[in-house]
Amino acid sequence: MPGGRLTQQDRQQIALGLADGLAYAEIARGLDRPTSTITREVMRNGGPTAYRAELAHRATERRAHRRTQATPPGPQASPQPHGRDAEAVREYEETLTTVFMQSGLPKMMARVLACLYTTDAGSLTTAELVQRLQVSPASISKAITFLESQDLVRRRRDERRRERYVVDDELWYQSMIASAKANNRVVETARQGVGVLGPGSPAATRLENIARFLDFVTETLIRAADQAREVLHTKPEAPEPDDR
Repeated sequence: MPGGRLTQQDRQQIALGLADGLAYAEIARGLDRPTSTITREVMRNGGPTAYRAELAHRATERRAHRRTQATPPGPQASPQPHGRDAEAVREYEETLTTVFMQSGLPKMMARVLACLYTTDAGSLTTAELVQRLQVSPASISKAITFLESQDLVRRRRDERRRERYVVDDELWYQSMIASAKANNRVVETARQGVGVLGPGSPAATRLENIARFLDFVTETLIRAADQAREVLHTKPEAPEPDDR
């Protein structure tokens, strides 16, 4: 039924839709489901080129069985802070992971980043990430190294000298600036090509157009990032009390 868990028949319809080249939104409409449900289902089961209905269904049943075994019943379960619904939080983490993957991050890197962003402290140690994600320390180390190279996390030592991996507002600014610098390298290389291929030739014109386009985008991006940085460090104003 709409809104419930995907059935094996639903997954067969998803597989057929992918084979026909349909967009996630179109497949979702055919099943009367949110697009995010279809996106998450496909991305957690091999992606659009490797998705198989039967394998996806078996994998989902195995995950559900593991969660049932691992989750203590009733009052023994750890309470969520701020009165959160544990299942809703888990589903949201999976959705955020899928979005990060769609933006280009590999799966493990996306899982680590989603885990960090849904933690109130905004930082976790290797041991804490291993416990939360149920993966090896080596997997965490590899993911963190990659995320650091993209300016998406940073390291710091806590009072116990443990290394913690941190996400904060400043990282988004640094990531945008790093992206702008990468654009500048493309611009410089493209303009080198203009000289090599001969100004006015079709290939040189194409490269010059790329350089002009990225020049404009990069300048706009840096200006916007500098302006938006102030927003990140400005606390929202509290609503005025209603005197009525």
